[in-house]
Amino acid sequence: MKEQQNATGEEAASQGERLARFLAHAGIASRRRSEELIAAGRVQVNGLTVTTQGARIDPASDKVSVDGKAIQATTQHVYILLHKPIGYVSTVHDPQGRPTVLDLLPPALRALRVYPVGRLDIDTSGLLLLTNDGDFALRLAHPRYSMEKHYRAFVQGHPSTTTLDILRNGITITEDNDNRHKTAPAQVRLLKRVGSNSWLALSIHEGRKRQIRRMLAAAGHPVIQLERIGIGPLTLNKLPSGQWRNLTTAELDTMRQQLTEHSRF
Repeated sequence: MKEQQNATGEEAASQGERLARFLAHAGIASRRRSEELIAAGRVQVNGLTVTTQGARIDPASDKVSVDGKAIQATTQHVYILLHKPIGYVSTVHDPQGRPTVLDLLPPALRALRVYPVGRLDIDTSGLLLLTNDGDFALRLAHPRYSMEKHYRAFVQGHPSTTTLDILRNGITITEDNDNRHKTAPAQVRLLKRVGSNSWLALSIHEGRKRQIRRMLAAAGHPVIQLERIGIGPLTLNKLPSGQWRNLTTAELDTMRQQLTEHSRF
């Protein structure tokens, strides 16, 4: 293992690969979550527990394990677009035994240690990305890059023009910790009315927990059905519910280009 950081936090060696990056690339978790695993003392290198952030290893010679389980670097990165059905949780494993989005993938893909980028609620369907590329996942999920997410929502009632304008300008919601947050401006338009209810199209940059549902509840029009139909340039198109496909080279190049452009601001 490469020399650790000194007391000032400056790296003593510029060679090798950061341990958190290695874990992310191996599909164990995002880089941020990998850093948490290291800090918790759950990662060992050559049999020794490493808790130092910024530790570097030589993937060719160092033996890495998490909770005693040996980790092999993943050499094949995959990028999957999944049409998540209602009733599946967006995690690798669910302690409650509910079906996860990984159950929708073949064993060969699961063996590559893919995991969801971000989440969709169990009662929300739509576009979800999965990958084993830790860098890509971290950048895509980070608020700094603020890639737009597109939704269709079936809501109670008929939102007025005034209500739509409030949603467009930002509406105050209450989060799980009871903190109040005014959402960033959103794109909102009425698609059609169906009886006493309505279909809306919404696009947001933020990704707070259950944000669309909380926005519409705060506006007086609770969600009946919610589907995410796009992330940035990606759309579900005609992909059936429960099915998946690999991102095309063109789609992946476009995503990376947009992430790079957003990182400049």
